[in-house]
Amino acid sequence: MADAAGRLTKLAEEVLGAPLPVRIRAWDRSESGPPGAPTLVIRHRRALRRLLFKPGELGLARAWVAGDLDIEGDLYEALDRLAGLIWERDDAPRPPRAALVRALARPEIRAAARELLTLAGAPVPPAPPPEELRRRRGPLHTLRRDKEAISHHYDVGNDFYALILGPSMVYSCAYWESPQATLEDAQRDKLDLICRKLGLRKGQRLLDVGCGWGSMVLHAAREYGVRAVGITLSEEQAGFARKRIAEAGLADRIEIRVQDYREIHDEPFDAISSVGMAEHVGRTQYAEYAAALYSLLKPGGRLLNHQIARRPVADEEAYHVDEFIDRYVFPDGELAPVGRTVGQLEDAGFEVRDVEAIREHYALTLRSWVTNLERHWDEAARLTSAGRARVWRLYMAASALSFERNRIGVNQVLAVRTPESGDAEAPLRAREWTG
Repeated sequence: MADAAGRLTKLAEEVLGAPLPVRIRAWDRSESGPPGAPTLVIRHRRALRRLLFKPGELGLARAWVAGDLDIEGDLYEALDRLAGLIWERDDAPRPPRAALVRALARPEIRAAARELLTLAGAPVPPAPPPEELRRRRGPLHTLRRDKEAISHHYDVGNDFYALILGPSMVYSCAYWESPQATLEDAQRDKLDLICRKLGLRKGQRLLDVGCGWGSMVLHAAREYGVRAVGITLSEEQAGFARKRIAEAGLADRIEIRVQDYREIHDEPFDAISSVGMAEHVGRTQYAEYAAALYSLLKPGGRLLNHQIARRPVADEEAYHVDEFIDRYVFPDGELAPVGRTVGQLEDAGFEVRDVEAIREHYALTLRSWVTNLERHWDEAARLTSAGRARVWRLYMAASALSFERNRIGVNQVLAVRTPESGDAEAPLRAREWTG
């Protein structure tokens, strides 16, 4: 089995029809590939078996999460070099079965498959890592299934998230004055920006949909004097948020509920914030989501919808969530182009007053989170598992690159339930939010 790295490099280049952009180090300590490039470390040939039994992104993800595959050198550079070769784009249509059959009929591909089988060893499919979500119950986006999906992502330990997010405990795109600002300042500025866009005033009633660990409602109540209700489907988040609120002496003004947006019946609210939650709603439920939030607002009330968006594709029916994200990170999550989001909010009756794109801000935020995770790596792995920590490191680093390369974006959409009089109580000049 001498020079496994050289054999793998040759195989990869035959299949790709191009030079391999990274270096390979195999389990037999052999190395091959461009000197000075980031190194793809294949720690165990079990990684090859994972690829043989699940070709493509899912096989690679399983090898990464299990620790069979690693990267030495700059992770961002490695992912950037590999993008387009092995990682699927969200807008890439799945090849039809006939095309796959034709590819497998090529002599060079068959020869490569035989060589890979020889290198992989025992032809037994390895079990997926325990961090993979495989069993899901019931139709997509029912109340129960949504709660289970949220639990998979968020109920992995508040202490784990504290290591990544820092003291703010805000798990959404920050708002940076400059790349040199601190994460804490950028998150505080984001919360304050949302409050100003909503025009919050003392005594008003705010609903925060997907309230996380309570940072938004705490800021709004403390700095703007509102009464607030925060809802989440995560029991761990709710418990943490209630503790923070009690310690801040704001329990008389803030209520945290474990509740779905479809279960709220104590309207009206003066304002609604939905920050990083709508990505979980799904395309089949988005019209219901928009209508529900519209019905919960009083006439003249404002909605701030902060949501990740993907680029539009020619065939929207071909869109699919990549398997790594769906199995390991955000089960059942879906992204939509910002135009569709705006259209569906308008269909629900909202008047959309402003759309602010803050794509670059999320890249800065994610890089800060990755730095925090890497700085506290041993503790993060101890609090959850080494596999879970590897999931978060890969998804956050890859996402940072996707925002930087304009593969995905994030937008704050300000919308108003404008009354029949037409008075939206909005300022004449855009972005002078308090009127």
